[in-house]
Amino acid sequence: MADLTITLLAGGVGGAKAAEGLAASQYASATSIIGNIADDDEFHGLWVSPDIDTLIYSLGDQIDRVQGWGRKNETHQVLKELNALGQNTWMTLGDLDLATHIYRTSQKAKGVSASEVTTALAKRHGVSVPILLPTNDVVQTRVKTPAGWLSFQEFFVREHCQPEVLDIEYKGASDAVATPEALAQITHSDIIVIAPSNPIVSIGAILAVPEIQQAIESSGAYVIAVSPLIGGKTIKGPADKMLESAGKSIDSNGIYASYASFLDALVIDTVDQEEATGLEQKGLDVLVTPTLMKTTEEKSDLLSSVVQFALTQSLSKQGARRAS
Repeated sequence: MADLTITLLAGGVGGAKAAEGLAASQYASATSIIGNIADDDEFHGLWVSPDIDTLIYSLGDQIDRVQGWGRKNETHQVLKELNALGQNTWMTLGDLDLATHIYRTSQKAKGVSASEVTTALAKRHGVSVPILLPTNDVVQTRVKTPAGWLSFQEFFVREHCQPEVLDIEYKGASDAVATPEALAQITHSDIIVIAPSNPIVSIGAILAVPEIQQAIESSGAYVIAVSPLIGGKTIKGPADKMLESAGKSIDSNGIYASYASFLDALVIDTVDQEEATGLEQKGLDVLVTPTLMKTTEEKSDLLSSVVQFALTQSLSKQGARRAS
């Protein structure tokens, strides 16, 4: 694996599961992850980075496996006291989790970059797979509803994804500067795997950072996405509602449309195998396999299959080009 470079674009619980799958596979040493920072927000004066922390806690085996986010063996004494003081506590932050946010906020106040903070937190939790940020600048996903614009956490956590989605924006994205580390990682990638994350607010937010999508399109890497949909439904989160708001179909074609300018292959669940022919007619390579990931073995098996499929297909295409 010494000459192989794999990049995983990841956000949300689906992204963390894919990251765990690669970390538990024979491709761990070849992998780096670019995570979503557009869910970040401030709570109780602390800067919280939910998707990045979910990656760190998952890879460090500190995640609460039942809910899929937050720390295991968590307590909530601070939150209970804040609630007693009349503070809004709809964003559940545990006591162990608060230590992460206090550290991140204090380092940020000292001028330490978000990338450096992420590296330090990953090291603290024994994470060996590099976690890179698309930008060190603040980019925040906002959701337009009939009641007005909401931050993503307000929409996702406080409102439980219930409001109708009228529009999505990535506040600050146009002025953001991509990190050199993320651009270099993409440029040198042989395979880029897009996790079964929300294509609009998780992966879309990463792609909204200037130069990131352009780097993917010009990288020469084989780009393969794992669909977050099974039978037209999401395992977790509002990807179906977000796809609809973006005018995309809630099926494999909607996932393809989200990445059409650079996608080489799509991984779909066996439940959706009847969609494979239509995707292949669009020029995509299609891997049909079970995509539900519950155990470490299922995560590793799926991501190993994804990488092996990508390697086989890319080598086949290179051979065909040489032959012609």
